[in-house]
Amino acid sequence: MMKVIEGYELKRGADIQSLFLKLRSYAMTFPGFISAEHIRSVEGTPIAALLYNWKRREDWEAWKSSKLRQQLLHEAEALLISKPRITIYEVVPTSAWTYTGD
Repeated sequence: MMKVIEGYELKRGADIQSLFLKLRSYAMTFPGFISAEHIRSVEGTPIAALLYNWKRREDWEAWKSSKLRQQLLHEAEALLISKPRITIYEVVPTSAWTYTGD
């Protein structure tokens, strides 16, 4: 499984909620989509992020490069200070980890 954090630095007072709802709704229609969460900073620079879970990196890449996603991000440019920052993580199984009590 892949976890993708797509972070957005927002202009002061920008409301990105409707964009995130659209992004999540459309991403759900793509193969390999598992889930998404919307988070935002509570202090400092206004930052919001979508935390996606995808089955495979290829599934994320298909969504990332889709015309639909590109169109939505283009519509949001007025709300953003910079382009979204994307960080991709692979989920590492933890079943072999054990607590040592140290």
